[in-house]
Amino acid sequence: MQLKDTLTAGLSATRYIQIDKPRTIDFLGEELRVYNTPSLLYDFEVVCRDLLLNHLDSGEDSVGTGVSMTHSGATLCGMTVEITVVIAKVEGRLITFDLVAKDGVEEISRGNHTRFVVDVEKLRTKVAAKAAKAGK
Repeated sequence: MQLKDTLTAGLSATRYIQIDKPRTIDFLGEELRVYNTPSLLYDFEVVCRDLLLNHLDSGEDSVGTGVSMTHSGATLCGMTVEITVVIAKVEGRLITFDLVAKDGVEEISRGNHTRFVVDVEKLRTKVAAKAAKAGK
């Protein structure tokens, strides 16, 4: 699989996300409903994948393979977060992103994320074979 020449280091995407109740923790009470880390990670992944999809052929997609990130600021429900991802490296089908999130008051997260470009049909075949071995 040969990736398109348009997929290069330096490409970036920014998305603004309003923090709604489902993206917040609930175990500290209503006044401390802040953006939860799993939702932040999910939002980073979606922005990275969407950026890649603009540079992939039909039948190609990507899967996450690693992440390292901080979550150092409490973003309140109703605030807007700016998520910016930048392609740092393209090594064959392995893409590394630099990640930053800010909430209008402060930077709340920084890190990196790797995604691997896959042929969807090949992945489907591989997963089906594993499911058969697992008796599913």
